[in-house]
Amino acid sequence: MSQHQAIRQPHDSARRASLAAFLGSTLEYYDFFIYGTAAALVFGPLFFPSSDPTVGIIAAFATFGLGYLARPLGGIVLSHFGDRIGRKPILLITLLIMGAASLVVGLLPTYDQIGVWAPILLVFLRLMQGFSAGAEAAGATTLTFEHAPTGKRAFFTSSINMGFAAGTVLATVVFIPVAALPNDQLMAWGWRIPFLLSGVVLALAYWIRTKLDETPAFVEEKESHEVARIPAVEALRTQLGDIVRVFFMTIMAATQTVFSIFGLAYATSAGVGVSKTSMLIINSIAVALQIAVIPFAARLSDRFGRRPMLLIGAIGCVATVFLYFYLISTGNIFLIFLGTVLNITVFYSFWAGVYPAYFSELFATPVRYSGMVLGQQFGLIVVGFAPAIGAILLQPGVNGWVPVAAFVGVCGVIAAIAVVTGRETFNVPFSRLGNPKHLASPTALDVAEAPIGRGRTTI
Repeated sequence: MSQHQAIRQPHDSARRASLAAFLGSTLEYYDFFIYGTAAALVFGPLFFPSSDPTVGIIAAFATFGLGYLARPLGGIVLSHFGDRIGRKPILLITLLIMGAASLVVGLLPTYDQIGVWAPILLVFLRLMQGFSAGAEAAGATTLTFEHAPTGKRAFFTSSINMGFAAGTVLATVVFIPVAALPNDQLMAWGWRIPFLLSGVVLALAYWIRTKLDETPAFVEEKESHEVARIPAVEALRTQLGDIVRVFFMTIMAATQTVFSIFGLAYATSAGVGVSKTSMLIINSIAVALQIAVIPFAARLSDRFGRRPMLLIGAIGCVATVFLYFYLISTGNIFLIFLGTVLNITVFYSFWAGVYPAYFSELFATPVRYSGMVLGQQFGLIVVGFAPAIGAILLQPGVNGWVPVAAFVGVCGVIAAIAVVTGRETFNVPFSRLGNPKHLASPTALDVAEAPIGRGRTTI
């Protein structure tokens, strides 16, 4: 298959890949955020009992972060095979590991039942979640990107973070009636229901992925014997700068984990006193609206460029995170909702809708999967521990949230600087991706393949 054919895939193939990525991402984030919600609401007393509730919740948040520690290892191991034997088989493996780990969490005995083995097993399962998730996001992005038609690369890869939004909403919606249970029932059995329900999403996502074809770009690479022997080493040798850039850009995701995990715990704490159900509803609506904003931002980036949309997202989040926490501190439900929509629904969606395509476009096909993993997963270690860092930084008093907001703001500024120092990629033909200079003289085929929009003939 020619390079030209590899780029111009039929829309139905792209749609299937996009749906498979959407469902896999839905399962990943459903699993990760039912864990995060449980860490905020119940895991402290159930698995880390302590005379000081703050110690228990910090320990619970730390296990949430441990999942991110396992992500680089899982990402490096599985992406190696994803770049060598194909995207599809690895994505089936990541799905099974993630789904099985979540199901078993729902069956775990608590500390009162088996003592110290309860937190040990919980940590092990969290590590398994992280191991699989380390390869899931980059793999699903790579698969969708390499199926996407010319000029719509961001639009189709935005399905990854639409899945994030769907999974988070699904997790929140499932937890709303669970959180409303009397506390004794919530602690006894209610918290298990969301984990057990993940099996439904797992079955559907696995079935869809079995119907996918391998990406044309990988097939052509394999047929031409261009598969890298050790893709991670090759990526470090040829594209270290891009790996570092992705690392710093990934830190931006601290906005989302602090919002969904720490923000929930802070708002429902004794000092603020918002009900669990109210915050879950607010978060659910705000994230559900992202499902519309994320593809909108992606389409804008397909026409006007990746960097402008990413900067709107990063700078907007930095500017509104202080407002978001201030409005939470007021305890006013309506104001909290407005702050949440502005920070997460609007500005974070501009970031989330664009970065999957941008990360994919930074790397050449032989190292795309591994290159993204190396940058993203090490950056996500910071992101995973952001809720625990927030709990540590939180100070007593009405303005105790300021250090937490400042931490998130610094992450956003770092990400914005990484964007500014990066190169534009939306108008670069598929065959030239991964080459920082994009070559000086485009061929006729390259010009024909460039997306319609601003700078079509500029490489």
